[in-house]
Amino acid sequence: MATESGLAADVHPGSVDDAASAQWIQHCLALAQRGAGHVSPNPMVGAVLVDTGGSVLAEGWHAEYGNAHAEAAAIRRALNTHGPEPLRDATLYVNLEPCSHHGKTPPCSNLIIETGIPRVVVGTVDPYPEVAGRGIERMRAHGVDVTVGVEEEACKRLNEAFFHHVETGRPLLTLKIAQTLDGRIATTTGHSQWISGPEARTKVHQWRADLDGVLVGRGTAAADDPRLTVRHVDGPQPHRLVIDRTGALSPELQLFTDDHAAATIAVIGAERAAPAYAEALTARGGQILRIPETPEGHLDLHALLAHLGAPDGPTDRPLQSLLVEAGPGLATALFRQDLVDRFFCFIAPKVVGTGMPSVRDLGIRQMDAARTFADACWTTVGDDLLFQGYMRAV
Repeated sequence: MATESGLAADVHPGSVDDAASAQWIQHCLALAQRGAGHVSPNPMVGAVLVDTGGSVLAEGWHAEYGNAHAEAAAIRRALNTHGPEPLRDATLYVNLEPCSHHGKTPPCSNLIIETGIPRVVVGTVDPYPEVAGRGIERMRAHGVDVTVGVEEEACKRLNEAFFHHVETGRPLLTLKIAQTLDGRIATTTGHSQWISGPEARTKVHQWRADLDGVLVGRGTAAADDPRLTVRHVDGPQPHRLVIDRTGALSPELQLFTDDHAAATIAVIGAERAAPAYAEALTARGGQILRIPETPEGHLDLHALLAHLGAPDGPTDRPLQSLLVEAGPGLATALFRQDLVDRFFCFIAPKVVGTGMPSVRDLGIRQMDAARTFADACWTTVGDDLLFQGYMRAV
């Protein structure tokens, strides 16, 4: 198997047990998940140090952006608890390649070498240009036995937003829809609360906490007056974005007036006059973001995503992931422009007949031209079904 950097994902016969390695990397992934919502734009990483008898010496995870990486946290805990000797026969398991460059913290590959850890099992290569196999090469050059590519697909899927952002420069876009069995997101009067059940709504709040930003269009903002905050779970608050091309939304909306207004970014057309809420929103710490329009008079969604993912974008760090809670207009535009990376759709056991569709015309006239998914799964969430579709292979 070859990794993205071209390094062979080689398993060294006799040095590492495949089944045990897979289990330990899965444990690393569970540890890494604890950093969700806190480490972006860094990846989520977990690490476990295991002695020759299969006992855990220490474990660690990247808990917060700017703080210690997972490998460093595990090594320091092991040294503090056991001293240096057990590490000289230990195996370090980590879901992503140890870094090889100085960033906010020193290179983890150097620390592994200096500590004398003889064996490292890596889930997948880090695609970041300043790493991209260099950490593995450095460790091997200093005699460390490195195995690469254990549970590789799961490791890439966990950090899909990180991989996507490195490759494209824009945030991974997750389109979320809650609809009835007959594909409606509201009745003919526009009433939509609530289509899905409380368990599904709690899951959406967890996604808001885990991802960097949440985006709605003008229609959803005007009809629902959403807060887009994290309320039913513990976690950080996301950046809140609303597309208001003409700047016509009411200044009374909660997005512009509540206690989280500083996290709100109103996206308007570059040539449009300032909206009525502009002065009050900016006074609360929120932002007005002007994005160019297309010749057809629509907001340039490609330009918006590129700006959100840029180092000099509107937020303190690049947005690596974006949850879009869209009405049919925005959902259709995103599908038409191939900007949907993940489609998460709750289907409630309800039928309303004529009503607002979840997606409008995509220009598809033959079934063999229908949008399909590289990977997908179905799960039950309360009384609802959740479809999680991935537009591209991991």
